[in-house]
Amino acid sequence: MSAQDQVLHGLMVDEQLLIKNIIQFGEKFNPNQEIITRTLEGPMHRYTLKDSAIRCRKVSQALKDLGIKMSDRIGTIAMNTYRHFELYFGISCQGAVLNTINPRLHPEQLTYIVNHANDLILFVDLNFLPMVENLWSTFKCVQKVVILTDSAHMPTESPIQEHLLCYEDLIAKYDGVHDWPDFDEKAASSLCYTSGTTGNPKGVLYSHRSTLIHTYRIAGGFTTGLNNQCTLLPVVPMFHANAWGLVYCAPICGFKLVLPGVKMDGASIYELIDKEQVVVSFGVPTVWNMLLKYCADNGKKMTSLEKTYISGSAVPQSLIRAFYHEHDCQVYQGWGMTELSPLGTVTQITPEFKKMSIEERHQLTGKAGKAVFGCDMKIIDENGKELPHDGIAQGELIVKGPSIASAYFNDDRKESFLKGGWLLTGDIAKIDQNGWLTITDRSKDVIKTGGEWVSSSDLENEAMGHPKVYEAAVIGVYHPKWDERPLMIIQKNKDSQLSKEEMKEYLRDKIARIWMPDDIIIQDEELPKQATGKINKKQLRDQYKSYKLPTY
Repeated sequence: MSAQDQVLHGLMVDEQLLIKNIIQFGEKFNPNQEIITRTLEGPMHRYTLKDSAIRCRKVSQALKDLGIKMSDRIGTIAMNTYRHFELYFGISCQGAVLNTINPRLHPEQLTYIVNHANDLILFVDLNFLPMVENLWSTFKCVQKVVILTDSAHMPTESPIQEHLLCYEDLIAKYDGVHDWPDFDEKAASSLCYTSGTTGNPKGVLYSHRSTLIHTYRIAGGFTTGLNNQCTLLPVVPMFHANAWGLVYCAPICGFKLVLPGVKMDGASIYELIDKEQVVVSFGVPTVWNMLLKYCADNGKKMTSLEKTYISGSAVPQSLIRAFYHEHDCQVYQGWGMTELSPLGTVTQITPEFKKMSIEERHQLTGKAGKAVFGCDMKIIDENGKELPHDGIAQGELIVKGPSIASAYFNDDRKESFLKGGWLLTGDIAKIDQNGWLTITDRSKDVIKTGGEWVSSSDLENEAMGHPKVYEAAVIGVYHPKWDERPLMIIQKNKDSQLSKEEMKEYLRDKIARIWMPDDIIIQDEELPKQATGKINKKQLRDQYKSYKLPTY
């Protein structure tokens, strides 16, 4: 285009894409949508989206009076509840940044996140208060801790009592009449940290614009088919990757939203599905395995559940078949990353899918799905050359789009970001001629257990700190409940005596509980090596492919 050419602009209203648009739309057009929570205190809590929107504004009013300004970071350590729902909107709509923190991380990682984000206030579920009390001296910027409960359940003898506020008392001071500010749609809205498989967790900083684009993607009928006829149960935690965008979808789609609170066991999830007649649910395989086992052991059938969306780790065929044949429920698989906001692909009901036999559908559902609009993807070889989408060629998966990260927050680690906006996912994959994605391996030896990532290299490094350990390797081994669990193989120093119990005791205060290896093999033999001198993890995985863990 030459300098003389003039661009003819469209004559559309230039309105900023802000998260306040979501809750305002829901309040106006889906005011009677129900939000139901199994509370930590015990009873079920029910109210409407209109009620919630008023309380969201009260949160914003309280933050303003507490001195919170544009772009200040506010942390939450909380499960899936109506109060956490209110924080999703009350914080971001005011222009502050919502930092959802995973309470399952190791204490050192929690401290790192709070300090790296410069969180000024923490909103905390009551059951997580002891964890915050233990870490309080390590926090650099936190001024107040707001307990997500009422005055009747507030602690009175906490070692950090002077810093505590009661959530219900805090927002009760306000009337909920509040005009949310306008600002640039590219302003930061929320901050989620990766699980830190290599080094410290990495912060993914979302904008209002990216969040709305991702929400449109999820809410679209072609992607998930969500609508106001659904009752939806998100079992995926609200502290993890924006709860897959489902919280933001609720006001737009108008579906009944059921929030499970802290209870994620099979019996509790079944009770909610049955009592509230849940139609659609989202979660990781670990949760669904527990649910299916409960139903099988107790002769229960989920008569209302029509669809379940599963991500976090590969979905086994046994799970797909159990849902379909025992509960008449279709499984849909998705793939994504925190860096993607997080959805990248999902099983889609295409004309080819409808023509398939049940067995063929099961096989196709075992793949990671097809790319959703706004997430471009391709596979490349080790030289960066693009590989064909023929279902055979395998390479590293790279992605780009308007709701995909271009950098990490206040972080110099740039190795994942390529020229042209492409992101290295770290997954080895293949894509067939119809666009279906299959994840075949991780480029790094990360272990996925119950939807959480465990760093094999970090575990190995901790083990190597023991004076009797010469070398250590950690691999993932199949587990029927957790999908994978860590198996540690140690070559001990010559003439030394080392037991599993001694090794576990050494690791206990150095790693998160979920990272503890389910078994430790101690040997004198040298670990297998690649030509480069690195431990040959592939050979170890082949060697222990059928290994039965003691926790099996």
